[in-house]
Amino acid sequence: MIKNIVFDIGAVLIAFDWDAYMEKLFADAVTRRHVTDAMWHNPDWNALDRGAVPLEDAIAQFVENDPEYEAEIRLAMKRLGEAPEKQPYAIPWIHELKAAGYRVFYLSNYFEYLMREAPQVLDFIPYTDGGIFSCHEKITKPEPELYRRLFERYDLKAEESIFIDDSPRNTEAAEALGMKSFRFTDYAETYPAVMRYLQEY
Repeated sequence: MIKNIVFDIGAVLIAFDWDAYMEKLFADAVTRRHVTDAMWHNPDWNALDRGAVPLEDAIAQFVENDPEYEAEIRLAMKRLGEAPEKQPYAIPWIHELKAAGYRVFYLSNYFEYLMREAPQVLDFIPYTDGGIFSCHEKITKPEPELYRRLFERYDLKAEESIFIDDSPRNTEAAEALGMKSFRFTDYAETYPAVMRYLQEY
């Protein structure tokens, strides 16, 4: 019996379209590619989500990845709060699940700077039953320990929980621990699939 719904945040409960953000900042496609490769498409980004390095150290590493684009990299970080956007369905979906008797949690790779720069996109948090941000734990999905901490902290059983995430690596890790998972593609497709499953099981 399913009792708990666990959401990822980025690209699920909020929109985070990096490519659109880059287009907003830089008209030149070459610049967008260089900045993206130095930051978003670089393993060094994970250090932010992991809470492993101070913000300035992370920025310095991004700059080191492509020094010729230092000004653009620094601009992208300075205005990063413009990248995420609220999803209008987030709070209503949480309310619907809770009204049906489910507990609702979040499990997200996220970092402190973005929380401070765009707090408005996390306005659904008070309506959940709790959750975990990777930066507070110093580990990130898909590491199994992050899922286990959620289970232990909120007394959840994996087999009684659904996990919703846009990353196949993260949903596969959840399934390996015994959770039912749904890969989030978009609300129009994923919402009915999850709710149909809950009605059947």
